[in-house]
Amino acid sequence: MDENQLKESSMQTPIEKHDTAAWAGIKSTKPVSKVTVPSEIDVRNAKEWVDTNQK
Repeated sequence: MDENQLKESSMQTPIEKHDTAAWAGIKSTKPVSKVTVPSEIDVRNAKEWVDTNQK
């Protein structure tokens, strides 16, 4: 198999899953800046995760 074909075929499969990321649960988007705003539950879950996984 050609080296370029191997590279292109491996780039098609995603490496990470972002289903549980804090920004995945978008509640709304700010109109001008297009910044996403997560739901309150997602913010609490993210804070809880950070608090329990501190070094």
